[in-house]
Amino acid sequence: MKILNLYAGIGGNRKNWDGDKHDITAVEINQEIAEVYSDFFPQDDVVVGDAHEYLKENFREFDFIWSSPPCPSHSRIRRAGVYNEQYDAKFPDMKLWQEIIFLEHYFEGDWVVENVESFYRQPVKPQRAANHYFWSNFTIPEIESAKQIHNGGNVSRWEELYGFDLSCYSFESVEKRKVLRNCVHPEVGEAILDACGTRQQSLKEVRSSGE
Repeated sequence: MKILNLYAGIGGNRKNWDGDKHDITAVEINQEIAEVYSDFFPQDDVVVGDAHEYLKENFREFDFIWSSPPCPSHSRIRRAGVYNEQYDAKFPDMKLWQEIIFLEHYFEGDWVVENVESFYRQPVKPQRAANHYFWSNFTIPEIESAKQIHNGGNVSRWEELYGFDLSCYSFESVEKRKVLRNCVHPEVGEAILDACGTRQQSLKEVRSSGE
């Protein structure tokens, strides 16, 4: 299966995907983070660039698309921080909704858009699993064992939780804690890709039975 992994980070959602079974392209705008992704997943094709634009130009090339657009402007935590004057108020980034609508109406394969639980009523109703919101054209499975930590904990705790050792890396453009905090738990990514594979197999069987 040809997979497009947008806003890839260091590859939290991708960690438990079988790179021998899938042809994976990852898009990450931060050069430092993209290089770490490449170290962990050397068989993947890594593109350093704007994931939003890459989606628009290349969506037809893939069977499955995962997108995790930046979440801070949607987060309940940021809204609370605005009231406490820890953060400046900012408009929600509408790229999230653009991609959901775009994929729903233009993409013929399977897709998932992931984001945090937001502080406002959703214009498009999400599915909810593992303390995340998901929008997809298939049912997101219940995911009980994976636990996300976005604010509590520290670098070593996040490394243990997500299974990444970043001890040999230093980042000039971003804090290491943020790189790890932005990961989607590997168990979440694995469960969702498995659900996609099950759906595709069922569709193949239905088509075969109708021939």
